[in-house]
Amino acid sequence: MKLTTALLGKTFQFKSLKEVMAKANEEKSGDQLAGIAAEDAKERMAAKLVLADLKLADIRDNPLLPPETDEVSRVIEETVNEKIYGEIRRWTVAELREYLLQQTTGNDEICRISRGLTSEMVAAVAKLMSNLDLVQAASKMEVTSHCNITIGQRGVLAGRAQPNHPTDSIQGMKASLFEALSYGIGDAVLGINPVIDSAESVKQLLNATKEVMDQWRIPTQNCVLAHIKTQMKAIRQGAPADMVFQSLAGTADGNKGFGIDIALLDEADELIRREGTGTGPNLWYFETGQGSELSAEAHHGIDQVTLESRCYGLARKYKPFIVNTVVGFIGPEYLYDSKQVIRAGLEDHFMGKLQQLPMGVDVCYTNHMKADQNDMDNLAVLLAAAGVNYIIGVPMADDCMLNYQSTSYHDIATLRETMRLRPAPDFERWLEEMGIMANGRLTPAAGDPTLFM
Repeated sequence: MKLTTALLGKTFQFKSLKEVMAKANEEKSGDQLAGIAAEDAKERMAAKLVLADLKLADIRDNPLLPPETDEVSRVIEETVNEKIYGEIRRWTVAELREYLLQQTTGNDEICRISRGLTSEMVAAVAKLMSNLDLVQAASKMEVTSHCNITIGQRGVLAGRAQPNHPTDSIQGMKASLFEALSYGIGDAVLGINPVIDSAESVKQLLNATKEVMDQWRIPTQNCVLAHIKTQMKAIRQGAPADMVFQSLAGTADGNKGFGIDIALLDEADELIRREGTGTGPNLWYFETGQGSELSAEAHHGIDQVTLESRCYGLARKYKPFIVNTVVGFIGPEYLYDSKQVIRAGLEDHFMGKLQQLPMGVDVCYTNHMKADQNDMDNLAVLLAAAGVNYIIGVPMADDCMLNYQSTSYHDIATLRETMRLRPAPDFERWLEEMGIMANGRLTPAAGDPTLFM
């Protein structure tokens, strides 16, 4: 494995694959905080040149976090199709990039070779791609999933309705939910982040959303984004949960920081399949985000792009209905400004899709980042062009409970109209029955929550 290159009269010698992977990243404040980033653009380019010439087998044969010491690494290794890996193991990372981008490579071909890739290989090729490359490659991939309805089809942009309330008020939550539905948002999930992480609060919110779904015969699914243990307790007490939720990290130590391990995820998987109300087969919702492992001091010197890809390697074990990166939520310590947030959103979407995940993005930022709503509009358009499965809607793009900025219900409606995209087919038929949509466009009745009152 050659880790040396000459560039502009200077020789660069890297000590390890871990160092090459970190320094090949586009500039990220999280990598700088961890002390693993390239010193300057020249060193970054040298790392990319070295990485481009490495074979896929070099990456697999030199694990950044050995399976013997990390259960996430073991899951990633266990998913590799050895026959397909054997066919591509001698490809360089540059050759993988060219294969993904060439015009003759379509969704079926990408889906097949993805089974022979590890998460680290996926991260490696992302580091060699421009933003436009990430859009182009991801736009070729179609990953559908089914809980109560199917999303992810070409030409479909679904939306998560996120009607959070700062006191978990059922009345307040419903007011926000009715606004979402009136704009045609909610086909991905009616998903609520609770303030109170208790089984009783989770039950109340699940019962309330299920009552709305039943009353109006809405073809969608519900979920309350409490800790997985709390959701499991609520489900065992009879709460109507269509799927379960959990945040993931890319290392076992990072997941310990979330209070989870694979044994617990396996237990929850068995429970939701036995006692959940979703028809399946896809009954999980996972969230991720670059930098979470560093914030938990569980990154093991690995860069945040590679760790994010490893989250997706873990997620695919459970065949989820939806996954999204909360791209700018963790803050400027990890993604400093809009340029870094946009890059991360495109990386995450591409890496998730290449690992055959039904990938969405929470297009978001915090108020102390160097970013604004126009930047989020730009990222949302790029992701829509890349074929993102869904994005998240909150009232007026301002989540009053989590205190961060995302995209609004009407932003998603605008993206659909501008990019000629549609809601999920089952959901669109319901919208037409309600008089909210006709011939693929919102009607004058849209945006009026009193339709449900």
